[in-house]
Amino acid sequence: MTKEKKAEIIQDAVSRISRASGLYLANFSGMTVEQASNLRREFFKLEVDYVVIKNTLLKRALDEVGGYEGVSPYLVNQTGLVIAYGDPIAPARTLEKFNKDNQQKPAVKVCVIEKQVFDGARLSEIASLPSRLDLIAGIMGTLEAPAQGIVGAINAVISGIVYAIDAIEKKKAEAA
Repeated sequence: MTKEKKAEIIQDAVSRISRASGLYLANFSGMTVEQASNLRREFFKLEVDYVVIKNTLLKRALDEVGGYEGVSPYLVNQTGLVIAYGDPIAPARTLEKFNKDNQQKPAVKVCVIEKQVFDGARLSEIASLPSRLDLIAGIMGTLEAPAQGIVGAINAVISGIVYAIDAIEKKKAEAA
């Protein structure tokens, strides 16, 4: 491979990694072509990139982006790089499900979420985390509950006033 080609691969990796919200490094050795194709298809549905890159080139790209110092010890053997741009947890769920169906292949080496490094053994913990949208929905529901309580209390007061006025009107109508 020429120096120019290596530089091109590194720049492509830097571009992808700098936009990433989550990275997963996995050993894809031992997988059949069919398994690899199925996994790529699942990643494509999630709009997640999957690339195979030489460890030395990946290390240089990670060093250039910065903040990924804890990943270097995991750059051994064959490495496939899964890059999430939106929900950083979605690839973890896909990898965990795929592992269960395919004899623990691919073997996840490391998970990096928002530049926080987690050993691949913690994949199931990461996969069980709620997505960003779920967290936002929970927060919005929590914030909305007091407002709904206030609206309910105001409606109860207004209803009470309406019933009182209605009762007074009925008494006046009976008296007349």
